[in-house]
Amino acid sequence: MRAILVVNPVATTTTVKTRNVLARALASELKVDVVETTHRGHGHELAKQARLDGLDVVVALGGDGTINEVVNGLLSAGPGPDVPMLAAVPGGSTNVFTRALGMSRDPIEATAEIIELLRADQSRTVSLGQADERWFTFTSGLGFDADVVARVERRRAAGRRASPGLYISAAVSEFLTGSGRRHPHLTVELPGRSPVPAVFLCLVSNVNPWTYVGSRPVAPSPQAGFETGLDVFALRKVGVTRMLGHVRQSMQRGAGPRGRRALTCHDVAWIRLSAESPLDWQVDGDWAGQRQELTLRSVPDALRVVALPARSGLKDRA
Repeated sequence: MRAILVVNPVATTTTVKTRNVLARALASELKVDVVETTHRGHGHELAKQARLDGLDVVVALGGDGTINEVVNGLLSAGPGPDVPMLAAVPGGSTNVFTRALGMSRDPIEATAEIIELLRADQSRTVSLGQADERWFTFTSGLGFDADVVARVERRRAAGRRASPGLYISAAVSEFLTGSGRRHPHLTVELPGRSPVPAVFLCLVSNVNPWTYVGSRPVAPSPQAGFETGLDVFALRKVGVTRMLGHVRQSMQRGAGPRGRRALTCHDVAWIRLSAESPLDWQVDGDWAGQRQELTLRSVPDALRVVALPARSGLKDRA
């Protein structure tokens, strides 16, 4: 099998040693070329070319942003039988996608799992989301979540390292000082429902959990998964006490956050978000610019990935 290993050398937990160990291990099963990304969007370019070249597998080593770039490159011409399989190796700080697939959090162990799966010819197809023209693996949205991502990226540009503490402080700062809570901007439209105006927060999930804080899952939509459509958890104007309650509920095992101001939907085909002026936009935890309107759609069986079947009972790696 012919493959390419796409490595983001500046991903949070990716090292030269890890890259070299992975390349040697993969070479035992694959005819593999190793390429490091050099600029934003490079993963997209490499994956798009891999499809054109007829490769069998694209292995991505990096964080969720790197994997998102690779997915968008693989699917730049849409899903199809000529799309190489994706093998994702965790190399970032959160690694939501690989954890949702049940892979080890350790990149060396995850590579060993991938090799074992390739030898056993094990793979599965997963549903993905599309936010207008962009594909996403686990989430995308406008407003509060994207505002937090924008704050994090500004702090990282100033020299801060990605960490759970950085995301927590950015979320608290945005909640307390941002304008979105006091003057909710979003209108949410869902199939078969009247539009819901004045929404402060709308979290769209393709998998469960939505994200992690360290090893702890944040699960506003615990029924979300690769075999269903998109899930939605939305809040209108909310105070500090009620918000803390929703956060606590989302970090406990169970049915997820509840409350009279909470809007929850499971397995929907599409969600449309709109605002009176452009808002920050995030895709798989990376800032993607600003949009005034955004339509998110579920695409079933969009991509084949190297992973155990969903019904194998593989537990999430916390």
